[in-house]
Amino acid sequence: MQLEVLTSIDEVSRDAWNAVSGTDNPFLRHEFLAALEKNRCVDQRFGWLPRHLAAFEEQRLVGVVPLYVKDNSYGEFVFDWSWAEAYERAGLAYYPKAVVAVPYTPVTGPRILTAASADRDAVATRLIALARQWSQSENLSSLHWLFTEPDDTRRLEAQGFYLRLGCQFHWQNQGYRDFGDYLDCFNSRKRKKVRRERRYVEEAGIDIRVVHGHEASEAELEVMHTLYRSTFDKKWGHATLNLGFFRDIATTMGDQLVFMIASKDQRIVAGAICLRSGDTLYGRHWGCLEDYHSLHFEACYYQGIDYCIRHGLKSFEPGAQGEHKISRGFLPTPTWSAHWIAHQGFSGVIGRFLNQETDAMLDYIQDLSERSPFRRGEAA
Repeated sequence: MQLEVLTSIDEVSRDAWNAVSGTDNPFLRHEFLAALEKNRCVDQRFGWLPRHLAAFEEQRLVGVVPLYVKDNSYGEFVFDWSWAEAYERAGLAYYPKAVVAVPYTPVTGPRILTAASADRDAVATRLIALARQWSQSENLSSLHWLFTEPDDTRRLEAQGFYLRLGCQFHWQNQGYRDFGDYLDCFNSRKRKKVRRERRYVEEAGIDIRVVHGHEASEAELEVMHTLYRSTFDKKWGHATLNLGFFRDIATTMGDQLVFMIASKDQRIVAGAICLRSGDTLYGRHWGCLEDYHSLHFEACYYQGIDYCIRHGLKSFEPGAQGEHKISRGFLPTPTWSAHWIAHQGFSGVIGRFLNQETDAMLDYIQDLSERSPFRRGEAA
């Protein structure tokens, strides 16, 4: 087995990468990650430097890990700002560090990708070892695997990584016939609230269309990018995804890019940007040019639920954080990350902190689970 560290995803072909990653998960496709690099959404300016790990057998790609060197903690959604501050107070450098993740994307998925014909145990073990050894050789403070799926989480824990528990809010399709059938599972008070919110949007005369990437016109792509940027203009942060990125994935990923476009009097006033796999819808971004009562809930949540029901998708992940999602049917769901800290002293301190944090997070998830809007015994 030959192991390499790649400074660009284009050092391997699209077909070779996708033969390992598959094309169902939109965020792990060569097309998605290459569009980030090509359009400089990840580069020195934003503090995401590609250093993907690759394993070859007889010159055939059999395993990959999407890894980046970071000089900040933006766009990760597993917050370690306090760790960086503690390093600074101790006169140590927390940055640069290594992160295994999909940039700007808090979505659980495989982080150790292996070819179907390969010995997964052997390839995964070598790639994990390479990630840690390379991080040490580059004098990086730490190595973080973000939003890991269960198999990768277990492997990393067995290799001595600390686990960190997080929480998101996900919707599950219980075979609903339509949105009305879904709402029938709510208790009376929460059902009335959702219907009232949807009615506000209807009474405002707002029409919402679903447009897939390959169906979007240039004008629609431009306005959706404007909407994406508008959210960052109103809040803190950086709009790292540019119009070129959206153009590229609209062309190369077809119906995996999903726009919910809200219009009033034939003018686009708001929209939500989603991506999808064969069984899951992922809500990623939202923006509005004009404010209307409950339009955010309609475009970002209810339209997505309706889309999942109509297309037979099993789940809807609308993004990080947001306890307000619970009353709309998105229930608390654990997420995981895994962490290796080079400094022995800080490693012990962070390990103890994570043990305490995990206990608190389990209590938090249990408390939130009791706020479900569903009638007892339904859609749990």
